Parts: sequence; structure tokens; C-alpha cells
Amino acid sequence: MTKTYNRLDKSNAAVLLVDHQTGLLSLVRDFNPDTFKNNVLALADLAKYFALPTILTTSFEDGPNGPLVPELKEAFPDAPMIPRPGQINAWDNEDFVGAVKATGKQQLIIAGVVTEVCVAFPALSAIEEGFEVFVVTDASGTFNEVTRDAAWNRMSAAGAQLTNWFAVACELHRDWRNDVEGLGTLFANHIPDYRNLINSHATLTRSRG
Repeated sequence: MTKTYNRLDKSNAAVLLVDHQTGLLSLVRDFNPDTFKNNVLALADLAKYFALPTILTTSFEDGPNGPLVPELKEAFPDAPMIPRPGQINAWDNEDFVGAVKATGKQQLIIAGVVTEVCVAFPALSAIEEGFEVFVVTDASGTFNEVTRDAAWNRMSAAGAQLTNWFAVACELHRDWRNDVEGLGTLFANHIPDYRNLINSHATLTRSRG
């Protein structure tokens, strides 16, 4: 059966950052800590760049899971922040679901910790309610590759699209000519090798001028 390519649309997408908490980050072993944090912050930066509605949520932050990482609080001071008192699946929390539906968006870009629970459970629940779900694999982390791959397979089989933050940015942007400097800066801030490309481009541009 032929499947339709439904592109991410910046006018119809929202970002859900689920349980990027200080305690839970210590469980992530499928990425090294610096790479993972960079990926999470890259997703946050692209959400800001494209002005996407963004919802933050934490699970049992007064317990061992800990508070939301401070960089995300700083990045989204005015975004809905839903501290769940106990629900493991964020979709079981009425305030969270209400905030998602209040965005009016049908495409949900989801990332979180850990992948097979904090990402998979709300992703599967959202799909069941008719949302298009895009899982940002490199901004979601878990114990090891075995549990990660099982979660990816489960979500993909249910209809979630697996992607990464770089692909999300490119798909939302559509055309370099929309804003070369802005997108280039976003990439350069999170991909050291891309910074070299941008610097080279800037040098060549100046020399031609």
C-alpha cells in the first residue's frame, strides 16, 4: 500500500518535551551525555526559531526523577509547564492533554526520557486520538540500544514517524532561501563541523562582495 508523505508543517506543529529531568538524564546510556544534551537543546532552539508551540512536562519531580533541566526552563519561560504528580503516561494527565489540544496543532513533535516509556506512551496515545506523531530519536534517550530499538519499533508500527532534530529543522524550513543566516546559525550552534561550513560560506560571500 502506498503511503502519503505528510511533511512537517510549521503552521500545524507543536513540540512536546517530556521528562527531560535531571535525575532521569542519568539513565541515558544510548548517547553520551554531552551529545544528548546538545541534541535536546538543538530541538529546543529549533522550536524557538520556528515559533512552534512548546509544552513541557515532568513526572514526579519531587522524587528521584528530579526537576526539569534548567536550560529548558530558561528557553521557554512562558510555555505551559505541566508537573505531573504521578501519571507515568503524560497523556493520562488532563492538564497535559488540554495544553496539547489548546495549541490547535495536529502534528506533534515528541522527545523525552526514557524513550520506551515517557516518549512511547504519550506518542501511542496521541496516535490513537488521531494526531500525527514525529518522534525525535536523538533528543530521546534510554538505558541501552536494545530497549531503544524495541521502543522505536513499537512506535513506528503504530504509525509514528521516527526522525532527528536536524531533519525536523530541514523539513520545517523547506527552502534555504527562506533564511540562510538563521538556519545556518541554528546548525552551527549545535554541529561543530557545520560551523566550519558556515564560516567558509561567509568568507566566500564577503570576498565576492
